[in-house]
Amino acid sequence: MSEPLPDDPSIVETHSIFVRKRNALLVRADFSPLYIDYYLHLMQHGLRHEPSADTMLKEALAAVTLHLCSRPQDETCAWTLHFEELGMNLFVTGSTRPGHVTGRIFTEDVRSMGKNLLIAQITRPNQDSRQSMVDFQGFDVLSAAEQFYIQSEQRLTRFFRGEDDEMLLIAAQPDCDLAWLEGLTDEDIPLLGEQEELSPLEKRSYIFECGCAPERLYPLLQRLPADDLAYIWADGVATVKCPRCAAVFNTPQEVFEEWLGKQVVDGE
Repeated sequence: MSEPLPDDPSIVETHSIFVRKRNALLVRADFSPLYIDYYLHLMQHGLRHEPSADTMLKEALAAVTLHLCSRPQDETCAWTLHFEELGMNLFVTGSTRPGHVTGRIFTEDVRSMGKNLLIAQITRPNQDSRQSMVDFQGFDVLSAAEQFYIQSEQRLTRFFRGEDDEMLLIAAQPDCDLAWLEGLTDEDIPLLGEQEELSPLEKRSYIFECGCAPERLYPLLQRLPADDLAYIWADGVATVKCPRCAAVFNTPQEVFEEWLGKQVVDGE
């Protein structure tokens, strides 16, 4: 997958800013371009979500993007938010190199966990992957992310909804003024530039993109039993759905079998 081009209108540009005297990291971005591409993705693949679930997924995409911007550039992360009472999972994932984020909603065959859970998986080159699991209360995605930071990252972090499609993350750094951070309200956010000393640190760029394609999903089919494969291709064309973004691909059986034959030859 390639890096976003500088003049790509679908780019979300995130800004990392140090709040001096408060010792806090502020990350903010306008997510309008990402949401537009997200909706184009839904239209392309004939996907529709309930309005409340749609809003929750958009906020999860924004939250994980802000999180990525605050992390090392070679880190890839994936969050699964399980909402027990709703019988729904939100999955979002992304990386900074390249700057891509994607996600989807699961509402079918969602296993009961007994409580709300946020499961975070982190990978970096040449390092073992890490996973953390925390429970959270309520149905608010940003509140769930804040609870994740408290329990897993062990530092106070606040998420805020700005004007229009802007979202912000403010994370405590060493010697942070925690009373100030805890006391921040939505009304304070537009005034930060006037009331606080802000020092820009860096910019990063992200787009909504999964990078999936039918051939990248074939290994999932390859592991299925022969009876399941026969059922999937009962009419000669299988409908394959990406587990990361829910993209739908209609794949003829002969195309898959041609790919499978090449795997056998390469294996020999």
